[in-house]
Amino acid sequence: QVQLVESGGGLVQPGGSLRLSCAASGSIFSINPMGWYRQAPGKQRELVAIINSSGKNYATSVEGRFTISRDNARNTVYLQMNSLKPEDTAVYYCNYRVFTKDYWGQGTQVTVSS
Repeated sequence: QVQLVESGGGLVQPGGSLRLSCAASGSIFSINPMGWYRQAPGKQRELVAIINSSGKNYATSVEGRFTISRDNARNTVYLQMNSLKPEDTAVYYCNYRVFTKDYWGQGTQVTVSS
């Protein structure tokens, strides 16, 4: 059984920062990719960032502002979000992929507003 639990979301002003955490439990292998996705109301869920043994990838809209990292010893993935914009407002989900199967966390709300 794999479980993912996100934390760190909340309300922040434009230009502010937040750090999201995803604590994973169960059978987790560091070679498999993990990532962050987000979904705004009425929008399709989109990839924000992904990290695997080869490196990292970011959506164009967040590259240069967000940083994904992974602590394999603790089975924890982080998303450092800087220079936040109102367009970043969404529910953020942690993802763990094993072959073609996806595991998801419950999501954490990020709201960027004045």
